[in-house]
Amino acid sequence: MHKTVGKQDCGAVVKVRKRDLERLTTEVMQLRDFLPAVINREVLEKVHQGRMVDSVKECAKLEQEQLRQDCAHLRSRLDAALCECQREREEKLALRQQLWVSQEQLQQQAEFCTMLGAASCTLLWSVSSKEEAVKDILADSKIEAFLAIAAQTLESFVHQSLDREEKLEQQLGSQELQFVLALAGVVTNIGAVACGRDFLSHSARILLDTLMQLIRAMKPGVCSKLKVLMLMALYNVSISIKGLKYISESPCLLQLLPTLLQDSDGEVCHHALRLLHSLLLQEDVTLTRTGPALWDSLPLTCLQQLRFSRYPGLCQAAQEMLDGLAMLGAPWRDVLSREDEKGTIEGSAPEP
Repeated sequence: MHKTVGKQDCGAVVKVRKRDLERLTTEVMQLRDFLPAVINREVLEKVHQGRMVDSVKECAKLEQEQLRQDCAHLRSRLDAALCECQREREEKLALRQQLWVSQEQLQQQAEFCTMLGAASCTLLWSVSSKEEAVKDILADSKIEAFLAIAAQTLESFVHQSLDREEKLEQQLGSQELQFVLALAGVVTNIGAVACGRDFLSHSARILLDTLMQLIRAMKPGVCSKLKVLMLMALYNVSISIKGLKYISESPCLLQLLPTLLQDSDGEVCHHALRLLHSLLLQEDVTLTRTGPALWDSLPLTCLQQLRFSRYPGLCQAAQEMLDGLAMLGAPWRDVLSREDEKGTIEGSAPEP
């Protein structure tokens, strides 16, 4: 027997056997009975967890893909950075090569300038030995600039040489040393002329201060030739009353001159003694400025010893110094007589 199942408004009719319908009804009722026992909360949680795992897996895939893209981006940036680093390394090597070439050129230029300066200043040193040439030099408008450069050059040379005291003249280039000596020689020759020492006393006081400071900074036995030239320049300036008054106001020089008399170089002692003689024995200056400052520090014993030096010029200068001191007055004569008695008892001094 067949039954017709459908709706009135449906265009088709499905025929189902009664037996099949009963079987379907039975299966549905069985499912209703067994489904709550099978599908419990734990199963639902597992299903939910499975769905979460699928979601996490999908997210992990997305993150992995994003990381893969980031890694590819970083790798491309790394490649670009490596290329840039290589380019900069090559540029650095090129710049280092250029720097080396520039240093070589600068060294060559410095040597050339030193050689040119040494030659020029040596010629100027020779020319300045004539009075007319000194007058022409002083008439030039560049004389102040020249003296300023001379002061800077001497100061730089002496300060650089303080750390190179041993065998300095052999270690330094002969051109550099000759350049500095020639500059000092030109200044000395300018001071040897009356108009020159007046100019130095009035318009080149910075140079005079530099000379006095450098003589104090230079240790005994170092650059004796340069020290002699600077002492000669100061002595020439001291011949002028203005120059003498200015030099006598320098406390560092007044304290230094007595120690220079004990220098191992006889020529340094000689010219230091000449300068000291000029400072002490000029009228109107000794009693007001220099005399009181040197009264206690004057090494009379050393002066007595210098009379027996093997350098004839130094012996004569020391004797003239002692004679000049003896003419100053009774105090000096008393001191000198005591020193003479002491020297007679102790014997002659060793030669410097």
